[in-house]
Amino acid sequence: MSLGIKAKNGVVLVTDKKVSSVLVDDSDYTKIQNITPSTGFVFSGMGPDFRVLVRNSRKSAQKYYLTYREIQPISEVVRESALVMQEYTQSGGVRPFGVSVLAAGYDDDGPQLYQIDPSGAAFGWKATAIGKNYVNAKNFLERRYTEDMELDDAVHIALLTMRESFEGEMTENNIEVGIIKEDKQFRILSSSEVKDYLDEAN
Repeated sequence: MSLGIKAKNGVVLVTDKKVSSVLVDDSDYTKIQNITPSTGFVFSGMGPDFRVLVRNSRKSAQKYYLTYREIQPISEVVRESALVMQEYTQSGGVRPFGVSVLAAGYDDDGPQLYQIDPSGAAFGWKATAIGKNYVNAKNFLERRYTEDMELDDAVHIALLTMRESFEGEMTENNIEVGIIKEDKQFRILSSSEVKDYLDEAN
């Protein structure tokens, strides 16, 4: 499951990082990716499909930068990605993307959170969840969400929401957290930072 919460001063993305076997080296496995310096994606679904979408989005963002000499706004990143996903629903010889995506960013209008579905539909959200048990997670978020919350509070609520449906112990090694603040730099938190947040949430 993956979820995102928009706070008044930033956005947080949280996802579980479960691997199929204890023998898998999970140090290279990541579900949260940067698209531009100010935009990050997280997915639920098929990893290889997400990889194709990330590559397309990065190429599109780079073209935008070379043309206009500025970072592509998150609304444009989302629109381009949704367009690619929609094309795959109506083209011959291909199948739709087996992945839903949450996009977090920060632009001139403030923090932004979007969800992109395999159909190509894209919507802005204050808080949402995708993947396994997303219905329960959304219900939990509806009870806890307030529009004036700070980013730190949003991270805590995101972790509490994940814990509601998490199987086994939640540690800094099996979840990932990405945040963007007013500095407009999307980054993935280190294991030690995630551990600090988990200790505070306990």
